[in-house]
Amino acid sequence: MEPFLTIKQTGTAELEIKKSRFLCSIAQVTDEAETRQFIANVAQQNPKANHNCYAYMIGDDNHIQRESDDGEPSGTAGVPILNVLQQENLHNLVAVVTRYFGGIKLGAGGLIRAYSNSASNGIREIGIVERVIQTELQLVTDYSSYEKLAYYLKKNDLNSDPPEFSVIVKLSIYVDKDSIETIKSDITSLLAGNVKISTGKERYQERPYDQKK
Repeated sequence: MEPFLTIKQTGTAELEIKKSRFLCSIAQVTDEAETRQFIANVAQQNPKANHNCYAYMIGDDNHIQRESDDGEPSGTAGVPILNVLQQENLHNLVAVVTRYFGGIKLGAGGLIRAYSNSASNGIREIGIVERVIQTELQLVTDYSSYEKLAYYLKKNDLNSDPPEFSVIVKLSIYVDKDSIETIKSDITSLLAGNVKISTGKERYQERPYDQKK
């Protein structure tokens, strides 16, 4: 199954190419209204720029894909930006490349490379995250077992909600769906069955993605 990848956070990265400045502004988005607002904000923040070219992809299957050359020669800006987003297999994001013309014409081929490189540089600088589905496991045990459980969670990088201490100890952890049975088995074995485990809600969690995988 293909990982669901998106941009880590909103950010901007800059390149200078033959005296022209290219600023790539990127953000996570969930719908076209939010996307249009981000594009408008970038344009408003750069009133003296010559162009604000953009591309975006929205949806788990990227069913919405748009691009704009914003006055650059047809096919030299929006499409190259969109191609980069597609090649990186990203979702739910918009990239706006703002150009401040430096006086040297780049030609069609040069523009394509410049906008493509700007988008690639922006993604690399800001970073990619993987969105995973995690399931809540609600754990109930006693005080004598809690220390063992806490050590296991720390050792395996499993973060928990703050535990509730009363006559018993209650806490919740979130685990990747494909690890549920293994972790349930590990905890049950570790605590010699002295634990009650129930399944709770699901959530999306984002974590850094190794692009070299």
